[in-house]
Amino acid sequence: MLTTLLRLLSLLPLGLLQRVGGRLGRFVASVSPSYRRHLIDNLAQAGYPARTDAALVARAAGQAGRGVLELAHVWMRPQAEVLALTRATGWAHVEAARAAGKGIVFLTPHLGCFEVTAQFYANNRAAGAPLTVLYRRPRKAWLAPLIEGRRARENLSLAPADLSGVRLLVRALRRGEAIGMLPDQVPSKGEGVWARFFGKHAYTMILPARLQRLTGAALLLAHGERLAAGKGWAVHFSVIEEPLPDDAVLAATRINEALEHLIRGNPEQYLWGYNRYKTPQSAEPSPDAAP
Repeated sequence: MLTTLLRLLSLLPLGLLQRVGGRLGRFVASVSPSYRRHLIDNLAQAGYPARTDAALVARAAGQAGRGVLELAHVWMRPQAEVLALTRATGWAHVEAARAAGKGIVFLTPHLGCFEVTAQFYANNRAAGAPLTVLYRRPRKAWLAPLIEGRRARENLSLAPADLSGVRLLVRALRRGEAIGMLPDQVPSKGEGVWARFFGKHAYTMILPARLQRLTGAALLLAHGERLAAGKGWAVHFSVIEEPLPDDAVLAATRINEALEHLIRGNPEQYLWGYNRYKTPQSAEPSPDAAP
């Protein structure tokens, strides 16, 4: 049923899909108290309080809705069409990392169209190498076949978010290939540390630092800026120049600071409604928690 709906929606022009998605996102924010609370609280934590940035709250909700409906285009349209609507900046960073031959770890935050970044790299003839993406199965099992079927494409494979998946990532890097992950996704207990994100402790994954130490891979940031009027996406690449510190908290903080810099450049397209500051089940409480 959902697959059929997405196929039908994919027949609509991208600009129309995104406009309808914008209205949907604002509607959801108006009727869901929990979602709106996360949206407003996370924006305020980053220095964008609702009382002075009410318009930003509305735009952020709208952009989140655009991100949902544009999936019909990204997942269901031919890959050549998606690639034709995508351009890149900072590709020289990718070329330099590939020339080093030690693999690339792409860190892609929930900023803009994060689905399109992996497809762009995997389908770009200039890359010429496969991409393996860390993947956490959705809580609703019935969604898994759809998401996995749409994300796993030629030259793009998925690695489960468990020990077997980590082994796949390591092997890919040792072959000089690229891998990708969402660095602002809350990891499970034991897979992260508490590190500041916009001034508040957030449970942050430690896997990128471990993989860099183990393989010497380059760390690149990638995000897909959503362009106006259905014109597609601009995938921006940048590099974290220095190797991450050995200390896990310092390494996670470095990554969070790099993400903050990206997000402040386009705050309305960040997924502020995500519960970034939650405590994983059975994990130690945040240092910010009341004693």
